[in-house]
Amino acid sequence: MKHLPDGGIGLDSDTLLVTKLPDSQVLRVVSRSVFLAVFILTLPCIGSILKELSSTSNYSLPANDSDSDFIDVEFLDSLLLDLANEGLIKKGDKALFVKSGIGAVIDNSRFLNANEIDLVLGSDLGQQLLFHNASFDFVFAFGIKDIEFLDRVLKVGGVLVTQLSDLPNALQKKSNYKVFYIRRYGSTIVALKKTRLAIELVDSSARKQLCELALQAKKAALNGLEDVLLEPPRKVLATSRKFLKKFNYLPDLLEDSLEGYPRRVFVDVSLQEEKDSVMAWFNENYPTRNQKFETYNIEMVPEVVSKTLARRVNVSNWLLKNVRQDEFVVMKAEAEVVEEMTRKRTIDLVDELFLQCQNQWQNGEEKKSKRAYWECLALYGRLRDQGIAVHQWWD
Repeated sequence: MKHLPDGGIGLDSDTLLVTKLPDSQVLRVVSRSVFLAVFILTLPCIGSILKELSSTSNYSLPANDSDSDFIDVEFLDSLLLDLANEGLIKKGDKALFVKSGIGAVIDNSRFLNANEIDLVLGSDLGQQLLFHNASFDFVFAFGIKDIEFLDRVLKVGGVLVTQLSDLPNALQKKSNYKVFYIRRYGSTIVALKKTRLAIELVDSSARKQLCELALQAKKAALNGLEDVLLEPPRKVLATSRKFLKKFNYLPDLLEDSLEGYPRRVFVDVSLQEEKDSVMAWFNENYPTRNQKFETYNIEMVPEVVSKTLARRVNVSNWLLKNVRQDEFVVMKAEAEVVEEMTRKRTIDLVDELFLQCQNQWQNGEEKKSKRAYWECLALYGRLRDQGIAVHQWWD
């Protein structure tokens, strides 16, 4: 230390100055308090950002979406933005909107205004001759009635957007579309790209191409099936009627009215003593949509008569003779029957399958003569991979 001329005190260059800081615990309390205050002050901004993100990416229609006339600006902008991100609509496209009462919604659409989309309203299509062939890049149509007109005005490579529930009737003769987008809002929205000019086919290849289109939509819907059980349920649970009502049925997943099929068929492959209860279950629980189903029973021979379950009728041959690819077929069958159908490639004739797989732990009792349960799960997985809406059946 040294005294300065002005009476102050200075420090030599080798002197250390030590300052005592507050306790570290006090500093932690102070820093956390400051952070909390900043977070509280920014909450309104965070809330507005989250609200904006929700409105643009997760907007959903009301759960009761039976009224397909409900479309507002938020839904339309969210859908169009999603399609743009998928590369299905782009700046400068010419779009046709076939939907009554949508004019005001389009006028307020931020997406359409920002992307210079050339718009044409087709709410009143009384003057269809005024619309030239292949004149639109994008067609938005709910409640499609005249698919021939829409196909005529849509360019090759253009996109048709509609509800999944409109597809069975609207595209039953069209094979020149491919599904590129499926997303569930309140109803399920599907976008199809026109791959080539329409060719009206009247032979079996037309049905095959149509079925390929329907298969893509169906595979996407199969994600909504109930979870597979990784171990067999207890006997008291498996035999309860409540357990058999837990299925997520295919018509519900597809929002399918079942009107667009030439026939609807239910086939029960079971023992004589089981057929009445199976038919009663089907009539009571399956969502037939008030459509007539033809029902058939293919009888199995009990194991006391044969070492393995056998059929009085060959199921694969029966299917080939009695049902077609474009018909809606529901079946309940045992694993051995299904494996044979898979080998003979007749399983593709079945849209929805209730699979009964007798296994070594059936009803909680080990039976060495039965197959291992993992084999049942493997068969279930193969069927799902083939696009079959398969459910586990217990009795």
